Amino acid sequence: MAETPDEWKSAIDSTRPSIARAYDVVLNGKDNFEVDRAFVAEIVKVVPEIYDVATYNRQILGRGVRFLVEQGIRQFIDLGSGLPTVENTHQVAQRADPACKVVYVDNDPMVLAHGRALLAENDRTAVVTSDLRDPQAILGDAAVKRLLDLDRPVAVMLVGVLHHLHDDENPRGIVEAYMDAVPAGSYLFVTHFCASSPDSRDAEKKFLALLGTGRFRTEPEITAFFDGFELLEPGVVPLPLWRPDGPVPAELTVGQRLMYGGIARKN
Repeated sequence: MAETPDEWKSAIDSTRPSIARAYDVVLNGKDNFEVDRAFVAEIVKVVPEIYDVATYNRQILGRGVRFLVEQGIRQFIDLGSGLPTVENTHQVAQRADPACKVVYVDNDPMVLAHGRALLAENDRTAVVTSDLRDPQAILGDAAVKRLLDLDRPVAVMLVGVLHHLHDDENPRGIVEAYMDAVPAGSYLFVTHFCASSPDSRDAEKKFLALLGTGRFRTEPEITAFFDGFELLEPGVVPLPLWRPDGPVPAELTVGQRLMYGGIARKN
């Protein structure tokens, strides 16, 4: 784990776009480089609503975390969390109940640097720099062990990240490894790019060509991540349709259908 500013700065590759920094771009953040902005500009050519899609993903994160707190969850592990922005998981959860504990996990060194600054005075939240594809290492991390009691229910969050795992990286097995480590009463929260239109397939080609990741799976493929768990209403749906706070349009745009999400309970 990078411990000093010099170490994390040397670990940053500003010549290639990063997942965390590209997400920061579409959330109108400032922690990104020209290469990340150029990548997003290419995506805008095929999905002009991509900035709105990021907002929909951030909104469902807030709704989902509030829902999970209402269900009695007080422990969260946010895998592939990205760079800190507005309405982060710990802010939403701890606003509902200050006792909530949150561990963020991301493999981008900038997340560690900015996350530590944000969380310097929050002893119920931690940032772990690690690759979510190694559940054993993450679950054995000192910060995870310090904050999370894996004998009590945990919300396992994979919000906007599983589509960055290729099929041959066994994303289903990775999900199962995390869920096997948490007890009954825990929850799985997933959002994912969906192959819901010709534009989405064009976007997938751009992601794979320029970023190297970005698997737009079908609705049944996304739903399969929840197999073995109790998928809660309304199921796996376009993000604006998941327990909305207000009215939604009768017909959704391409952007509103670009990502699907859902929450399931481990019984």
